[in-house]
Amino acid sequence: MGAPEDLDLARAAYERRDWIAAYRLLSALDDDALVGPDFVALATAAYLVGRHDDVVQALHRAYRSAEKARDLRGAARAALWLTTVLEDAGERAVAHGWLSRAEGLLGRLDEDVVEHGYLRERQTFAHLARGEIADALALAPTVTAYGRRFADPDLAAAGLVVEGRLRIYTGDVPGGLALVDEAMASVVAGETSPIYSGLAFCAAIEACQELSDLGRADEWTRAMSTWCDRQAGLVAFTGQCAVHRGQLLRMHGAFPDAVRELEDAAARHGTAGGGAAAGLAHYERGEALRVLGREDDAASAYDRATGLGHPGQPGRALLWLARGETDAAERAIRVSLAEAVDPVRRSALLPAAVEILTAAGEVDEAAGLADEIRATADEFGSVALAAAGAYATASVALARGDAERALAAARRAGTSWGGLEAPYECARCRVLVARALRALGDERSALAELEPAARTFAELGAMPASAEVAALLPGEERPGGLSAREVEVLCLVAEGYTNAEIAAELVLSVKTVARHLSNIFAKLGVGSRAAAVAYAYEHRLV
Repeated sequence: MGAPEDLDLARAAYERRDWIAAYRLLSALDDDALVGPDFVALATAAYLVGRHDDVVQALHRAYRSAEKARDLRGAARAALWLTTVLEDAGERAVAHGWLSRAEGLLGRLDEDVVEHGYLRERQTFAHLARGEIADALALAPTVTAYGRRFADPDLAAAGLVVEGRLRIYTGDVPGGLALVDEAMASVVAGETSPIYSGLAFCAAIEACQELSDLGRADEWTRAMSTWCDRQAGLVAFTGQCAVHRGQLLRMHGAFPDAVRELEDAAARHGTAGGGAAAGLAHYERGEALRVLGREDDAASAYDRATGLGHPGQPGRALLWLARGETDAAERAIRVSLAEAVDPVRRSALLPAAVEILTAAGEVDEAAGLADEIRATADEFGSVALAAAGAYATASVALARGDAERALAAARRAGTSWGGLEAPYECARCRVLVARALRALGDERSALAELEPAARTFAELGAMPASAEVAALLPGEERPGGLSAREVEVLCLVAEGYTNAEIAAELVLSVKTVARHLSNIFAKLGVGSRAAAVAYAYEHRLV
């Protein structure tokens, strides 16, 4: 076929959103066969199939074509898009050069055009990059206004999303969410282009996650998954979608599935160049691994996250707490809280901070933070954060010996988590309820809470939580103060298992097995495996 026929096929592939075919056909054509919109279509298709270098080349071609045709608006549009793509790739100096060029091109126009709105979009993000929140918030509504005035759904949605998120960060959570929802109404109605739709989906879900608005996050994540699945060859945004699916799987207690989904997300982002998105994927993977008791794997995931710019908190501090490194956990969470100056970022840290400070004996300080969680939940209108606040209140009340208050708060938390279909959190609440009932002398009711909690943790594979419940359930007292897990390890040692074989049997790392053995030796006052085995036989552990 000749160029005209190939171009027709390319345009048809683009219209039906077959991005691979559109990219392949358009990239094979010479510049002479293409007109301005075709270069934009090529850049779009390249973006959506994850070909960053080809996006830049296509936009250069689009710019040259517009410049040759003396199309100032087309040239400015290409320059603005180059600014965005290069900025996202970390090439800030080059991006700034293209932004200046776009400003110069638009300055030569006598009329007001929609491209001025896209220029203001980039200027808004420039203010954000410099930390000029007030300036960005003042400019964002003008982006939306341009989009509406020129009937440009992409620009209107972009303005609504950025203004909404800025309002959230400056304290107007209901108003900010309303703007984000308005933008998403345009997206789900199919009014926005693929790239702006994907960006809006990611921004909306991220905002919901930050606010612990898990119901809204669930809704938008499912919508985004459907949107991704409908587009043949789509690569862009699929990594973010996988991260969001992993987050939801973790909330719903499907921890092994979450680990697999997040591993896939990290791999997708790694292919696309990594960065902050890959860091989030590794962090979320670490969170699931920590709950499963795979401590060394979780630590490795947190390390990879921090290497990509994610702070790694509060998960890393909670991991240290689980390992008995309470002082390190306390120092880390205090530093993180000091760095989190806005309520959105603090809200992600506060539940863990209460847990860590309570364990460290700083109960009064933990109580103040529990109050802050509840106040923030009211401000955000977040069910999940309210549940976390009730759980924190119950934990603090138990530490203070106020079992009645702990019981009421723990039950409130359990009811809220149940409404969000979060079985792991529900089971944690049942454990708190049981501890409060036991403190009130109601042992039978306490056992009625502990037994189903134990079953839930076992079904979910949440080994640390299972061990915690096992220690609360009645049974023969374990000699030497050994934990249930340490008894398991010691029994396998007595059967002649090596550390590697024990690790495989109990689904642990070899390092974790070695640490358990070190603890066993210390608790039993022995210095060898043979002596530990002798102790096990003497005390009828095997």
